[in-house]
Amino acid sequence: MGFFSFFSKEKKEKLDKGLEKTKESVFSKLARVIVGKSKVDADVLDNLEEVLIGSDVGVVTTLKIIDRIEKRVANDKFLGTSELNSVLREEISELLAQSNTENLEEFTVPASHKPHVIMVVGVNGVGKTTTIGKLAYQLKKKGFKVVLGAADTFRAAAIEQLEIWAQRVDVPIVKQKMGSDPASVAFDTLQSATSQGADVVIIDTAGRLHNKVNLMNELSKVRKVMQKVVPDAPHEVLLVLDASTGQNAIEQAKQFTLATEVNALALTKLDGTAKGGVAIGVSDQFNIPVKYIGVGEGIEDLQVFNKIEFVDSLFN
Repeated sequence: MGFFSFFSKEKKEKLDKGLEKTKESVFSKLARVIVGKSKVDADVLDNLEEVLIGSDVGVVTTLKIIDRIEKRVANDKFLGTSELNSVLREEISELLAQSNTENLEEFTVPASHKPHVIMVVGVNGVGKTTTIGKLAYQLKKKGFKVVLGAADTFRAAAIEQLEIWAQRVDVPIVKQKMGSDPASVAFDTLQSATSQGADVVIIDTAGRLHNKVNLMNELSKVRKVMQKVVPDAPHEVLLVLDASTGQNAIEQAKQFTLATEVNALALTKLDGTAKGGVAIGVSDQFNIPVKYIGVGEGIEDLQVFNKIEFVDSLFN
């Protein structure tokens, strides 16, 4: 067995384990939906709708899925409840396949520019700094030269936490003292990264509540200052969401995408929640790729999100 096949199997096992709580929750609810029923009818579909919404798939995405299944029921003379799992799997897979986001195959960055600048945003507590550390590890493992910038200067703990990750991954970090201007840190980070010939720069930003407009405006300031060093920076604005918050994660995504030009998403803590269905809703509702998912606490437990693998694992 080659390394690639071993790695793929290991990745799949971690994904399966990470989705255990979600699978247990969804399938126990599905079992109650079909008890005493032999075919999929209006009652089954109504109950299925409740299951999907209760699993944090989201109302908008749930209605799409139910509509697709209703059409199958109308076309088939008899759709047995024993087929419901496979039908649900097929319809969710097809729905996600139609979203305008491609599946990434591995951790990588575009070769068209250097450095590739990633600005990471999200509220406190979602696992933002941990995601940065794990992403730096995965990119370094692929041979990229990574530099971190500690622009969350509002909390001393945030700077210290990122510094610990930088030491753990063995990548350089640019920081200033607590209370410093975040834009100044971002500027210094890009200057340092450019002089070092870095491939990737990952900038941490302060965990900010999505309803504080003044703090959102600060993101614009950081962006403008970075562009003095790298004119088209940041190339990626990565919004980190905590899957365990369910619908609140979808609401945060709505607010952040309105406030700043988010073009990538990361979903953390999938392993600690039964609300993994939020990954389906987020993938469907936003024309923004879910690039990464966190399926454990280990340094290797950040994965590139693959919609097909995710649905397969959920229904396996």
